[in-house]
Amino acid sequence: MTIASTTKAALPVLLLPAALSASVYAADNEQTMIVSAAPQTVSELDSPAAVSVVQGEDIRQAAPRVNLSESLNSVPGLQVQNRQNYAQDLQLSIRGFGSRSTYGVRGIRLYVDGIPATMPDGQGQTSNIDLTSVESIDVLRGPFSALYGNASGGVMNVTTQTGRQPATVEASSYYGSFGSWRYGPKASGAMGDGSHAGDVDYTASSTRFVTHGYRDRSGARKNLANAKLGVRIDEASKLSLIFNSVDIKANDAGGLTRSEWQDNPRQSPRAVQYNTRKTIKQTQAGLRYERQISSQDDVSLMMYAGERETTQYQSIPRGPQLNPTHAGGVIDLARHYQGIDSRWTHRGEFVVPVTFTGGLNYENMSEQRKGYENFVMDGATPLYGEKGNLRRNERNLMWNLDPYLQTAWQLTNKLSLDAGIRYSSVWFDSNDHYITAKNGDDSGEASYHKWLPAASLKYAINDGWNVYAAAGRGFETPTINELSYRADGKTGLNFALKPSTNDTLEIGSKTRIGNGLLTAALFRTDTDNEIVTDTSSGGRTTYKNAGKTRRQGAELSLDQQFAGNWRAKAAWTYLDATYRSEVCGDSDCNGKRIPGIARNMGFASLGWIPEQGWYAGADVRYLSDIMANDENSAKAPSYTVTGLNTGYKFSYGSWMVDLFGRVDNLFDRKYAGSVIVNEGNGRYYEPAPGRNYGVGLSVAWQFE
Repeated sequence: MTIASTTKAALPVLLLPAALSASVYAADNEQTMIVSAAPQTVSELDSPAAVSVVQGEDIRQAAPRVNLSESLNSVPGLQVQNRQNYAQDLQLSIRGFGSRSTYGVRGIRLYVDGIPATMPDGQGQTSNIDLTSVESIDVLRGPFSALYGNASGGVMNVTTQTGRQPATVEASSYYGSFGSWRYGPKASGAMGDGSHAGDVDYTASSTRFVTHGYRDRSGARKNLANAKLGVRIDEASKLSLIFNSVDIKANDAGGLTRSEWQDNPRQSPRAVQYNTRKTIKQTQAGLRYERQISSQDDVSLMMYAGERETTQYQSIPRGPQLNPTHAGGVIDLARHYQGIDSRWTHRGEFVVPVTFTGGLNYENMSEQRKGYENFVMDGATPLYGEKGNLRRNERNLMWNLDPYLQTAWQLTNKLSLDAGIRYSSVWFDSNDHYITAKNGDDSGEASYHKWLPAASLKYAINDGWNVYAAAGRGFETPTINELSYRADGKTGLNFALKPSTNDTLEIGSKTRIGNGLLTAALFRTDTDNEIVTDTSSGGRTTYKNAGKTRRQGAELSLDQQFAGNWRAKAAWTYLDATYRSEVCGDSDCNGKRIPGIARNMGFASLGWIPEQGWYAGADVRYLSDIMANDENSAKAPSYTVTGLNTGYKFSYGSWMVDLFGRVDNLFDRKYAGSVIVNEGNGRYYEPAPGRNYGVGLSVAWQFE
């Protein structure tokens, strides 16, 4: 993403993920957070949109470096809930988008070094993000998210470190409660300063994480590797190679009813009975080419490809699987995906300074999806957790082709206009290869098309205070999984499910206060045909359109450095998310809260963080109650949790050492870490651990 600066000619508001990166630079003796699309950079202050940047050093400060939920609570509008279940990933939502997801990430676009971690249908995951090598994470909320295409209710862009001199090798480890252990090496460096032909930079890291898990049957093992190699071809062009691989084997503890949760939050009765578990193997690679054609023009091209294999055993009884149309209790999925994103940027004069960015984005995903019974018979007794008879066999294909155009106009020294439009086209095609006398042909195809405009006006009151107003339209198609099942149990895909569309208005203010930044935003999003959970039972979730919904609220954040090495962070979000039309069938849900969304979120932290020596910090997180179903008859209570950390950093010659300890949920609060929205058996709750501890050590060597 590139945002117009008050001191330079305006740049594009949003350069799509072809060459997204993030960095930090010092200006006027203060640290300024930057969102950039090489080669230009500008400060977060000047962004005419709600955007937050979390730096990698903050992510790794006295942290386990395992989950994004550790370090993103300071971002307003972003709700991150740890399911304590590595088979299902984190539960992320931005301004309520993504809250219905029962697994993985939905409704939010995720990118890692420009490669989408979100598939063309809008389903994504965070499992391939290596926090040990992250440079920064940019979180975009509001109208300009729409310019990323389908299912972009918000955008999260992760950029890993680019190697620099001097070369450094590092080994880090963390050991915590419940047998949790993370360890791995990292190496980074560069030959040359990156500006001459033949200069090379590199970063490579790998991590292994194992845990017994807080709950019964919630253990996991995760291996992760990430690498980035950059080569300066000549003074005007650069080629970057990106590689990422993840291998996960995790048990699936599942949800609990309220009575089960209150009785024993660590239990997982269905996981024991059905031996529920999941394995994931994913490998991907990307190649990015950037060239500056002239002082006014540059181009970039991003190509990537990957494959993902998933096998999951679910807690589905034998009875429902005897239905001829049931897809069984074992998911066997092989997915291949690839894409290309190209863009051209021109900066010039057209009465006033103006920048044009045009591009074309193509993404493709093909999958072979099979389903099996999750049992074999031993006489008259079913033995669960074993792959049985084939019950589903289909080939699914989904792809998109999106041209886009963005402009930035510096109308006066203080007033700028940013506008963009994207035409998003998504196609889906399914071929059913499992056809029996009582299970008909479920083949089908669909396509979705939408114009997605966005615009903003920004006014610079002075060098340290900007105000803006923005508007945009977004849309969200059903995922392959959401199209797969019908609530009436009949054969055929759920093509009655329509894409949702949303219109967002936002006004905001950003003010520099000393060595800090204060931001505020007011927003309202109206959605038609909101896609929501219809039924979730027997291991199958079906979806429907909810008519109209509204999300409106306010966000405040402060990141302040003071008195030398003291740093304070605070964030507060108010989000009123309600149904505006009937969705609950026999009961009236008009005006009721959308489940999975907290109305209030608060975060505050205070730390003493010198470059070397003793350091310490404390943080407090508050989350109000969350409704678990559309009728609002079940909810997860509000909670407040506190964490403490302390450590010691020192250097000795070329050695650098960081040793720390931390305690989370200091007051041993009993709460639900997340909810499974509209779970048909009332098993809504995924409990969070009580008081837990951890210690970490990082040792690095610099080659001078």
